[in-house]
Amino acid sequence: MAEIKPIRAWRYNRELVPDVGEVTAPLFDVVSEKQRAALYQNPLNSIHLSVPQPPDAANRAKKLLADWKSRGVILQDKLPGIYVYYQYFRLAGDSKEYCRKGFVCHIRAYPFEENIILRHENTIPQSVNDRIELLDKTELHVSPTHGLFTDESFELEKYMDQAILNPVYESEDYQGVRDVLAVIHDASVIRKFIGKLKDQTIILADGHHRYESSLVHMQKCAAANPNHTGSEGYNFHLMYLTNTEADDLRILPTHRLIKNLKSFDVEKVIGALSNDFTVREIEDADTLNEIIVGKKWAFGIIFKDKAFKVRLKPEALASMRWHFPHEVKSLDLTVLHYFIIEKILGIPGKEQRASENIGFDRSFSDCLTKVIKEEAQMAIITQEVSIDDVKRVCHSGYTMPQKSTYFYPKVICGFLFSSIKEKEFHLPEYSSF
Repeated sequence: MAEIKPIRAWRYNRELVPDVGEVTAPLFDVVSEKQRAALYQNPLNSIHLSVPQPPDAANRAKKLLADWKSRGVILQDKLPGIYVYYQYFRLAGDSKEYCRKGFVCHIRAYPFEENIILRHENTIPQSVNDRIELLDKTELHVSPTHGLFTDESFELEKYMDQAILNPVYESEDYQGVRDVLAVIHDASVIRKFIGKLKDQTIILADGHHRYESSLVHMQKCAAANPNHTGSEGYNFHLMYLTNTEADDLRILPTHRLIKNLKSFDVEKVIGALSNDFTVREIEDADTLNEIIVGKKWAFGIIFKDKAFKVRLKPEALASMRWHFPHEVKSLDLTVLHYFIIEKILGIPGKEQRASENIGFDRSFSDCLTKVIKEEAQMAIITQEVSIDDVKRVCHSGYTMPQKSTYFYPKVICGFLFSSIKEKEFHLPEYSSF
């Protein structure tokens, strides 16, 4: 099943970068244009590797990486290790401090059809293409994707708790999250991590685009290598792994924004909604996200001058023409994408992944503002997806619609990098791994 390996990470040279918080950045798919502009001002910020500036962005990252290595801006750790990564955070309106516990390592990149790493949502093609080019040029994993394993006994947490007492880094990120990194070098403990994962399937929580780019890169390299053995660096991917059984695994909703649809008519949309939904107008649009909480198949609909709570009529589900198993059909987001986006707005399911008319935003207030300012024609407010829903969909062999989940908090970029260049990937001869 899942094969993991310790890594010799590349990390910033403390003499040149004493404050790692100055060089961290949000992941490529969540960093805003405003954040990018600010981060680009620091010539050593990791944003230059994760989201390099055009023109010829991937080659620019390749040259910069070589420069950083030659100048000692980043150095490769001498010993292989498992990197423990804890994120301490709070949610709005909740006084509790959460701590998501996990670790970073190499994991073999398994094609999805092998059912060892399971995806739960679709990807957006253009984003995958960008990541492939960058990986091809740099042979560097700039940030880990997020995977989920299951261990009801919490066997590994005691080793992680011990390691985190001696952190390598500690900083507060753009989310207000306290990120702490530590490393385990003890070979006997590392073997426990390897052993715990060897019989597991892994759910891909976040980073589908980056993982797919690893698969494409692996297939290209293997095809071009007549001496391919399966042990080469290109066969591996960088992943942050957390336990599904932990109480601190949070999934936030991602709302849908509809924009630039031709012949968009608010009254026609409202009228069409009443065919399959119970529809109730809400006077205060800013309460919609609270009104729908805990109600299956309930959504908030926001137009410039009107807002509604809608809820699918139970008997309507049987009319869905998409050929999915019940586990997928009954998801709130499947209902949303079929009954509202396809049936009412006229965007066929097969076209939704690449549609420029569908936007995504996890901020309820941002959705409200964008509709009022007419930057979007309407917003569809959703609820959070449960980890049990994610598990059921993964094991059904199907996927959720794109941008179905927002695992919070996001990991950050800049704490460590992982090279899959052959000379840098393989562990020293004295290593037992």
